[in-house]
Amino acid sequence: MKWVTRRNLHIDRTACPWLIRAYIDPQAEFAFVPAGTDPATLDGHSFDMRGAEYSHEGPKCTFEVMLERHRLDGDPALVEMGRIIRDADVPPRRTTRPEAAGLDALIRGIQLTTPDDHEKLRLTGPLYDALYAYCRAKVAATPPSHGTPRPRLRFSRRVAAHLDEDE
Repeated sequence: MKWVTRRNLHIDRTACPWLIRAYIDPQAEFAFVPAGTDPATLDGHSFDMRGAEYSHEGPKCTFEVMLERHRLDGDPALVEMGRIIRDADVPPRRTTRPEAAGLDALIRGIQLTTPDDHEKLRLTGPLYDALYAYCRAKVAATPPSHGTPRPRLRFSRRVAAHLDEDE
């Protein structure tokens, strides 16, 4: 199936194709159009553009909307990934996920150095594979919140713990 979005890809417009190919449509083909294009005139599924079939809804970014509509929101790692992507794509006043700034910096760098949108997808695919692996480990390591949070380690103990970790 053909999927269409605005050209000059950024965060949501590189993350969604990763999600589409990985979980929704492995044979997906992508086309990129000018920002003002009317989605009603396009052949294929439109995403992350005004009036698109898939776009931001309330506080949710397009990636999160796709997760919900395709019933992929049962995967906690994909949900956490969506939160990071949302914070990087349209940062709130105070971003709650520190990973968002790094993702934004990487995708902006690719956006600045890679004019071809198909090439951007090729380059960002492995980044999203890595982010998903990171999110799987993150949600697996997060203990359920019950009552009083455990005390944080002092900086010197965190450094010592880090130096004792296997590489």
